[in-house]
Amino acid sequence: MSQQHSSAGTPTSEAAVATVATRRDWWRDAVIYQVYPRSFADSNGDGMGDLEGVRSRLPYLRDLGVDAVWLSPFYASPQADAGYDVADYRAVDPMFGNLLDADALIRDAHELGLRVIVDLVPNHSSDQHEWFRRAVAEGPGSPLRERYHFRPGKGKNGELPPNDWESIFGGPSWTRVTEPDGTPGEWYLHLFAPEQPDFNWEHPAVGDEFRSILRFWLDMGVDGFRIDVAHGLVKADGLPDLGSHDQLKLLGNDVMPFFDQDGVHAVYRQWRKVLDEYAGERIFVAEAWTPTVERTALYVRPDELHQAFNFQYLGTAWDATELREVIDRTLESMRPVGAPATWVLSNHDVTRHATRFANPPGLGTQIRTAGDRELGLRRARAATLLMLALPGSAYVYQGEELGLPDVVDLPDEVRQDPAYFRGEGQDGFRDGCRVPIPWTRDGSSYGFGAGGSWLPQPGTWGELSVEAQAGVPGSTLELYRSALAFRRAHTDLGAGDSVEWLRAPEGVLALRRGEFVCVANTTDRPVTVPAYGRLLLSSGEVAEGEGATTVPADTTVWWTTG
Repeated sequence: MSQQHSSAGTPTSEAAVATVATRRDWWRDAVIYQVYPRSFADSNGDGMGDLEGVRSRLPYLRDLGVDAVWLSPFYASPQADAGYDVADYRAVDPMFGNLLDADALIRDAHELGLRVIVDLVPNHSSDQHEWFRRAVAEGPGSPLRERYHFRPGKGKNGELPPNDWESIFGGPSWTRVTEPDGTPGEWYLHLFAPEQPDFNWEHPAVGDEFRSILRFWLDMGVDGFRIDVAHGLVKADGLPDLGSHDQLKLLGNDVMPFFDQDGVHAVYRQWRKVLDEYAGERIFVAEAWTPTVERTALYVRPDELHQAFNFQYLGTAWDATELREVIDRTLESMRPVGAPATWVLSNHDVTRHATRFANPPGLGTQIRTAGDRELGLRRARAATLLMLALPGSAYVYQGEELGLPDVVDLPDEVRQDPAYFRGEGQDGFRDGCRVPIPWTRDGSSYGFGAGGSWLPQPGTWGELSVEAQAGVPGSTLELYRSALAFRRAHTDLGAGDSVEWLRAPEGVLALRRGEFVCVANTTDRPVTVPAYGRLLLSSGEVAEGEGATTVPADTTVWWTTG
């Protein structure tokens, strides 16, 4: 008998909503869906996604079976970095709607049993933020310059940057301003684009402002915040030179003078006090790129943040030995601080995992080649079932439930990633994972909106659309729906801090959690394993025999022994 998925025991969506709406500690095993508003749904036909578009698709997310929606930035912004350059933290950018639209979205989500997490960008603002504009306009000595990192330059006439730090987007991390009298003046720090000046978190006004921003959105009803560049707020005293001229290769391997400084933890302890004043189990999620999972664990101590993204897992190859090592290290690191592990395979900054796994390992998280599409999808489906079998919380990036690949052949003239236009730094190919997702087989933008899409969609998008996959046995969409339903229905899945590893052939992971067993074959050949019980779900066709199951290459299987 071959079987790809089973619907036995799948709860109804109404029951699922009731469960998520009432259970405590929801965030410990939550499946959180990332919406990139530009690329999710366009309600007004201008080619750009918006909040009303997101709101109209909330029933789809409820039926998919996720617990919460995380919205990438929709604040007022010049869009120099797709909204991560915020000009006003209390306003919605007109391209996305207005505050009434945000309020309606939050209310509708709650009625559907979905929680809403919004992005917060505290490391830097836009250069169009009122504070920064006034700081430049008022000239040297302006008190507002103390809220950023303004410094005189080095050299005879101040013509050299204050230190040797490099921008993550390439080039120096300093830009010199023209003073009100027209002369070259001080320099300001920006770890990302020049349009994104870094705040000085040593200044009390910065902390006061962000605690006020937290309250504004908590009063609006949001259920939490994803903190952008959570590791970057505090800089080492004196802003010392780093000394390396290949600094970007050190990221993620060393504690840098501008990243992962111990002082960030005092900020988050203050924030936690604000959050704990509000009912409803609101949460913080950290985007914290750290050298080790042990360093990541420091962000989620009981009086700080609730979760932190597990980037070490995201960057792990489809290899049983490597996966087991990072899973064990993650669980061991989180256990002492009582925080749940998190698992993520894709997001708006990295190549989609259906494309990463289609290429040879070792190419990093931004890949420019399509690779073997069939292989990539097979591995992506298997990796998803493994991820959803692990204890803790899981994150799903919009469109991965459709098996979308990265769009690697976008013409240069349509690209908008700011890193693409700088000579060094990040590869600048993040646009490929941000192409608007397809809802229907046909139409100018495959159901995204009535007026095309801000990035061109491939001609194959229609066959990957929600319409093409909904209700089709074995489709990637139905695999996700079944997996999320089983995860919610089976109490041994989700929250927890450990797994029991079972003996398995080389290249195969086998784990038990109570009455649940998961086997992931990461090899390029079929393997035979025991039939652990009743087959719940598999990412590909499997053959069941007398007391044994043949698991094909790059396939994950779930059983229940109960």
